[in-house]
Amino acid sequence: MEGAQRVRMEILVGRADGAPTFSMRHFVVEPGGHTPHHHHDYEHEVLIIEGLAEVTLGERVERVESGHALFIPANVLHQFRNAGAGPMRFVCMVPTSFDCGKPTPGS
Repeated sequence: MEGAQRVRMEILVGRADGAPTFSMRHFVVEPGGHTPHHHHDYEHEVLIIEGLAEVTLGERVERVESGHALFIPANVLHQFRNAGAGPMRFVCMVPTSFDCGKPTPGS
């Protein structure tokens, strides 16, 4: 997705698996990398599974680490930045209709 740097995404469960409602995606953000600063018209839930992240959510910026779960409301500007020395990984859930759109949605 435009605006992303040093980010990889894979769909763990999605349309191709017959998931009717939600898809689960796995992101790896390398040191110095980030997702785009963006918003979309659906909510999603995020679980940080490795590393340290700086998360922008609207006007707030917070540091979160492995084990933290986040709710990203629809239409709120957000971004994930790797704030650590190693890879930062997270899993997010989105509506299946958006699991691999064109372009692949950010998180």
